[in-house]
Amino acid sequence: MILNRLFLFMTLLGLSYVAKGQEAVLNVGQPAGETISRNIYGQFAEHLGRCVYDGFYRNGKIRMDIVSALKKIQVPQLRWPGGCFADQYHWRDGIGDKEQRPSTVNTQWGMVIEDNSFGTHEFLQLCKMIGCEPYIGANVGTGSPQEMESWVEYLNFDGPSEMGKLRAANGHPAPYNVTFWGVGNESWGCGGRMTAEDYANKYREFAGYCKSYPGSRLKRIASGANSVDYHWTETLMHNVPLWLMQGLSLHYYTLVDGEGGKGWATGFTESQYFKGLKHALFMDSLIKNHSAIMDKYDPGKKVWLVVDEWGISLNEEPGTNPDFHYQQNSMRDALIAASTLNIFNNHCDRVKMANLAQTVNVLQALVLTKDDSMLLTPTYYVFDLYKVHQDARLLPLQLKSVPYYLNGADSIPAINASASEDSNKVIHLSLVNLDPNRRIPVSIDMDNSGFLSVSGRMLTSDQYTDVNTFSKPDKVAIQPFTAFEKKGNILGVSMPPKAVVVLELK
Repeated sequence: MILNRLFLFMTLLGLSYVAKGQEAVLNVGQPAGETISRNIYGQFAEHLGRCVYDGFYRNGKIRMDIVSALKKIQVPQLRWPGGCFADQYHWRDGIGDKEQRPSTVNTQWGMVIEDNSFGTHEFLQLCKMIGCEPYIGANVGTGSPQEMESWVEYLNFDGPSEMGKLRAANGHPAPYNVTFWGVGNESWGCGGRMTAEDYANKYREFAGYCKSYPGSRLKRIASGANSVDYHWTETLMHNVPLWLMQGLSLHYYTLVDGEGGKGWATGFTESQYFKGLKHALFMDSLIKNHSAIMDKYDPGKKVWLVVDEWGISLNEEPGTNPDFHYQQNSMRDALIAASTLNIFNNHCDRVKMANLAQTVNVLQALVLTKDDSMLLTPTYYVFDLYKVHQDARLLPLQLKSVPYYLNGADSIPAINASASEDSNKVIHLSLVNLDPNRRIPVSIDMDNSGFLSVSGRMLTSDQYTDVNTFSKPDKVAIQPFTAFEKKGNILGVSMPPKAVVVLELK
């Protein structure tokens, strides 16, 4: 009966008829005990290409237009200085008089000169402007435990020690109280080419010297696995005491043609569109498998799973430096971001923190710049839509989705979703339709939530290849959404093709 009313409602709206059995069915439960941590919505700023210089930082100043954009989406924490760059970065190069700072070579990303004009104090000023917490990645690859220990003291000790006096002499007498510390980055790769066993020993050494000063209880995050390297997770969980490790990272990038194949950011086919989405959805299996290993050693889930690098990695834009990883950002990328965030939300019992790679001008960026101009990408608008989930209680879902078939053969679920209830008892439901061709009705049972009103916002575009450009910066942007009908506690939603929808229920 409900679906018949939905079909009538769609007809009145001028929407296409969908045969019975082609709808998705979603049951939304009552609030669970888990909270969707705001830190899942973190970002990443590495000294790579034009992310920092000519991105966040131009002509010796922090760009306030970018700061304003990130404040609007309530960025909770920002990871810096890398990435691969972190394991060649020596923090003392980036403090003090800028004219006296040494110039070094960024051997990780293009052999360009790093003048160190953007260092520790500039980064922490940026975080203060945005209103987010800093997440600092320490140098394990070419650094020492003493170097990291001194950096922690420099930032966090409130007293007249050598490091405390040096910080005050550099213009900040009060401690910064930085909580989040990454102990190395991709230590299996660019961060040292270590085995899991080697890194576990190295981690214990470095982390053991990092102390929590009054007012700044550290959250030490170990360099975790690359994608399906479950041995790495097993080794770290087995060999590192739980009290010494508050988080374990995971890195996973979406590749259009599977492992080793990137593809293009624009002008791609439906086959490439489909492959990118399928690869992105594998994040759910990754989290389940790594979490199962962590659960063996940490059933109380005290150690966070921190997905501090994720996003779609594509070929660089033609005519740009291949080491700078500058790529356009399409409607496909927005669908990947929304689906991934739904996965994180639904695994918020273990996933407590994540960082999209990267914020400005690199990989799946939120912001692209050209001289003094900037534009917001489709992925930015997903974070704007989804900010309502930050620190809200998870609502568990049971979803039966119809498939999206590629050429009648391979398939993925067309619909994915997550839901939460905030401190004001307002429910937010985020829905994604990955099918680029079909409008799909979704019948949603809200489990006696007693909601009285519904409103919605949507992100979609005519083509999944659509991008925002400096000549057309608003081609893909948020718009109102009204294709829903409330009947008692059942909500019927007509999901447009290739669309992200967030509904607010009061």
